[in-house]
Amino acid sequence: MTAETATSIPPGQPGTTPPPTKVGPVGGGEVTSLKTLSEYRLKLQDLSNRIHAATNLDEILIDMKNDICVIFNVDRVTIYVVDGVRRELVSRYKSGNEIGEIRVPIANMSIAGYAASKQKVVNVKDVNDERELTAIDPALRFDARWDKKTGYKTKQVLAHPITFKTFLLGAIQLINKKDNKPFSTTDEQAVAELSKTLGIALYNQRRMVKARPSKFDYLINNSIITSKELEKAVADARGAKEPVETLLVRDFKVAKKDVLTSLSQFYNVGYELFNDRTPIPGDLLQGVKVPFMKNNLWVPIKTDDGKIIIAIDNPADVPRMDMIRAIYPGKTVEFHVSLQEEILAFIKLFTTDEKELGSIDDILGQLQAEDSEMDDEMQRVGEEDSAVVQLVNKIILDAYARNASDIHIEPFPGKQNTKVRIRVDGACTVYQMIPYQYRNAIVSRLKIMSDLDIAERRKPQDGKIKFKKYGGKDIELRVATIPTTGGMEDVVMRILAAGEPIPLDKMGFSETNYKRFVSCVEKPYGIIFVCGPTGSGKTTTLHSALGFINKPETKIWTAEDPVEITQAGLRQVQVQPKIGFDFAAAMRAFLRADPDVIMVGEMRDKETTHIGIEASLTGHLVFSTLHTNSAPESITRLLDMGMDPFNFADAILCILAQRLARTLCGECKEPYNPTREQYDELIREYGEGDLEIFGQRLNFPFSKELTLHQPKGCDRCNQTGYRGRCGIHELLMGTDDMKKQIQLKAPMETLRGQAISDGMATLKQDGIEKIFTGKLDLLQVRKVCIK
Repeated sequence: MTAETATSIPPGQPGTTPPPTKVGPVGGGEVTSLKTLSEYRLKLQDLSNRIHAATNLDEILIDMKNDICVIFNVDRVTIYVVDGVRRELVSRYKSGNEIGEIRVPIANMSIAGYAASKQKVVNVKDVNDERELTAIDPALRFDARWDKKTGYKTKQVLAHPITFKTFLLGAIQLINKKDNKPFSTTDEQAVAELSKTLGIALYNQRRMVKARPSKFDYLINNSIITSKELEKAVADARGAKEPVETLLVRDFKVAKKDVLTSLSQFYNVGYELFNDRTPIPGDLLQGVKVPFMKNNLWVPIKTDDGKIIIAIDNPADVPRMDMIRAIYPGKTVEFHVSLQEEILAFIKLFTTDEKELGSIDDILGQLQAEDSEMDDEMQRVGEEDSAVVQLVNKIILDAYARNASDIHIEPFPGKQNTKVRIRVDGACTVYQMIPYQYRNAIVSRLKIMSDLDIAERRKPQDGKIKFKKYGGKDIELRVATIPTTGGMEDVVMRILAAGEPIPLDKMGFSETNYKRFVSCVEKPYGIIFVCGPTGSGKTTTLHSALGFINKPETKIWTAEDPVEITQAGLRQVQVQPKIGFDFAAAMRAFLRADPDVIMVGEMRDKETTHIGIEASLTGHLVFSTLHTNSAPESITRLLDMGMDPFNFADAILCILAQRLARTLCGECKEPYNPTREQYDELIREYGEGDLEIFGQRLNFPFSKELTLHQPKGCDRCNQTGYRGRCGIHELLMGTDDMKKQIQLKAPMETLRGQAISDGMATLKQDGIEKIFTGKLDLLQVRKVCIK
């Protein structure tokens, strides 16, 4: 064995199975010939002797798989070893080449896993006979995944744990007697003897490997690769003059995280796995040249608890480590191991395209360090200051490349560094720290780009950056500056969406909500509201709806503040409240411009809402947004604003409330079978009183085969388990019954009850329905839905 991680057997349980009381012949049935039985035992004894005498257990067992099949007269054999980290059995030696590796939990979800977990032999005549499995243990199940993948048909199975003293080391599983008869008690006795032999051999091999530690013990111990595969990787690496780690990842498909864990345990240091959301350590990169880092394969990652964390490919290279320490005199430096390609990826992330903008250290080096007590006039910069221009351009381009929706520039008083954060998929992460000397230069540059007053630092300002004229890419940003304590100014930039709107059928609507919403959008007149908090995707949904009806025969006017999404075919207007051109004024102008459809960015006041309702009653289709929490609350809010309930009831087509929840990563999300308790929790969250509705919408009754998904984490999602966002919707329809309730000014709870009777799923219900379809998990639904 290549040093598997053994699992201790619970106290009181034996290490081997007691001998069976009945003895049968090789092929099943009663003993008819002592000669047959003695031959059987002689072959088994020979097999055991060869295993004990082997110097390389991997090679001898690979050669002996067929001998085991012959002795037991079976079609296939699999020898599993324990992966102690994941608490799984992983196939080490097996006959049949349809699947490279089999992994099963040490639990009742498979026969081998059950034998290992219960520490007893399992003899099954027909694995597809549920009554037979239930008779052994009510919780026992046959893992049919491998049969489905390969087309192989499993029937008889004999499984036995492999142990040594108090350690569980694996399991052996024999499959399908060639004469199609059940496994006999002689087979049970023989496989128990073979398991005992294997247990001694595997334990001895694990002990031998532990005595000679290597960089890849973790991979061997946990059955991620075999000794033979490692030897081949080492030989191939010598021939190709590449690091062994590179070949393990590229050719043997070993996960980078597993390779780094192995190196981390060998060197007894931490490790660094590349993450493209890692904050750029601007202060640590000052004065460090990119070629120097690339040639010596190291990069500073961050400062943690006063220590500078350095990623390096070999934490045992003392001369190189001393050279790096000299760059940070007086500082504590801690080295973490990383792969060569990971280090180069970090360097590229931190320094961007040097041909385009120059690296961070070059940019910061060009800026002259200025004392915090300098006069404000001396700290301001103009467009000609190339280093500041490059730094600001780099921040914007990097945020855009990382699919960020917002950029936050956060200066602090005194000599604290300026923090730059970006929001990706609704969550803020630190992008980089900029030395405090440059905070005013950065803010001033952004104000110049936004056409704002750089001398005014006492009150908030709003502006817009058309980045194309500064940085090449066609990006638009909405900019807000806000005075903060200590005479500082924060700058928040919203990256506005460009290009075509998302098609309506790609917005994540449930089938019912999609059909209902489209039926409203296609109406010739009426009013449609989309509500939700800031950043919930309201404008995106409205533009998708407008894109659905954007045809040459339809005249569409939009009034927005600002125009976030541009569409060909729409006539779009930017309102300017400073000069009196607000939403209400824009709508009055639209009504004189022969519109078919009007979209208003937000109905903030009574006048705008009144004009919108009047327009919808005079033959126009009106879209708008509201900042309310739910669809029924929107009705109450509009009535409280003084809307005439009869006019509003006549005008309303639908109200759509929405949220954005982080979706499970499609590359790595893990399927699992929920327990009854987990299923009941989901149903409670859905609403006990609405179970009948749940049954009508989704046919997901509880069963052992019910499959949900949970986050795992991979390189694509930066080990978070989540990638992208999808909409959760609550669609209130303007039915005749709902119109009556509006006319009566019914309370919000009555309106909610009527909407549910009309078929509305609440936000949380829609989210839970998406849990059952594999898009979300309950944690993300709870984060965005109150009730």
